[in-house]
Amino acid sequence: MEAIKNSYIKVNNYINGKWVPSSNNETITRENPANVEEIVSIAPNSTEEDANNAVEAAQEAFKSWSKISPINRGKYLYRFAEILEAQKDEVAELLTKEQGKPLNESLGEINKTISEVLYTAGEGSRLSGETLPSERDNVNIRTIRIPKGVIAAISPWNFPLVTPLRKIAPALVAGNTVVFKPASLTVAMGAKIVELFEQAGLPKGVLNLIIGSGSRVGNQIVNHPKVKGITFTGSTGVGSNIYEQASKRLVQVQLEMGGKNAAIIYDYDDIEGAIGQIVPASFAAAGQRCTSISRIIVNEKDIDQVVSALKKKTETYVIGDGLEKETTFGPLVSKDQLETTQKYVQIGQEEGATLIAGGNVSVQKTKGYFFEPTIFTNVKPNTRIARDEIFGPILVVMTATSFNEALDICNDTEYGLAASCFTQNKTYQDLFVSQVNSGMIHINNGTISESHVPFGGLKHSAIGPYSIGSTAKDFFTDIKVVYDATP
Repeated sequence: MEAIKNSYIKVNNYINGKWVPSSNNETITRENPANVEEIVSIAPNSTEEDANNAVEAAQEAFKSWSKISPINRGKYLYRFAEILEAQKDEVAELLTKEQGKPLNESLGEINKTISEVLYTAGEGSRLSGETLPSERDNVNIRTIRIPKGVIAAISPWNFPLVTPLRKIAPALVAGNTVVFKPASLTVAMGAKIVELFEQAGLPKGVLNLIIGSGSRVGNQIVNHPKVKGITFTGSTGVGSNIYEQASKRLVQVQLEMGGKNAAIIYDYDDIEGAIGQIVPASFAAAGQRCTSISRIIVNEKDIDQVVSALKKKTETYVIGDGLEKETTFGPLVSKDQLETTQKYVQIGQEEGATLIAGGNVSVQKTKGYFFEPTIFTNVKPNTRIARDEIFGPILVVMTATSFNEALDICNDTEYGLAASCFTQNKTYQDLFVSQVNSGMIHINNGTISESHVPFGGLKHSAIGPYSIGSTAKDFFTDIKVVYDATP
């Protein structure tokens, strides 16, 4: 990866320890979402042949990498984290220029990445099996964990640093090799990740970068016979397609997909405090998070107080280029995301909802994909803005006349990623924990995940073992059972 005349970054594929162009002349150009006249990167739109070369390199490297002690494999992750820490300001600026989020959010993503990588590096000393008793005398039984082989890691654009590392780091420490395909909108950050591992001395072929479309290189690596596991984060539609393809050759998948996450406020005295946690959880990354709170369900009697607090909190956002210090709300990532958000504002109005904040493109000093944080009230649970994953800065507010009704509304979605409940009523807290159909449940706090805790969902939000924490190894390793008969 090299900067050209201090204007844009030229990105190449990284295969078998070398930065190489694609086998064709097609390229992908990425603009700064805060200033569409500025080009951030130009990268290859690679071919099936390039994807095959990446898989072959990973398969060859697996032969030696898998034999290294997991503790020693973890040392490369410690070194990666050390280098990332030293370069965090440079990486944060690139992340903001390419993805759009405010600089402080980019720095937050870097800090979270470092924490998760450090935890995962330590997993090298915790890849333990079990010792089990036998029904027979003089027989010892144990289980051991082994790496799968080549892992395809396909990541999205909204968290282009931490999400790939949630795939790459546990794959490597478990002894797998990786073919990494970043989203086309954030290829420069994908290349930066590989560059940092290169600086950490990772052996050639262990991590390979392939850049291109999902229909071309994505499908090629998903269907390649030497790929033994696929970890994907993105939309439920794409994840479902990957699942279908992988099932035909009996390959395991780890899919982290969509969400339509709700926060219930019921019998809670500090409504302003609840809104103070919900709004950042809704509008961080301009609402482009799978764990964004996009629905609020509130006790009918508290609706006026909730609306007042929402307006007050939302008005504090400063929209602009994420590199400017005063900015707290950056652009959407692309023209497509902007147009989708505009479409859903129109849908909400046609459905009879009341627009109380935002709803418009925001005009700034530069031409970018800026849109105001948007809130609808008087929303019916069966409407599209209450059910579709918009993946933009739109928050809807619904009312309930009982806590059980609030629970029903919360669960009335195809997704089951995260949910929050703000209540001082212990009975309601227990009901929420036992009855809500979500993988990550938050009581009296927003949808925040921690660096050592499993991350995943239910229903159409996820398939396979949760990422992060102790559950990651359940995807990235296979189990062998050893029966040892002592003479």
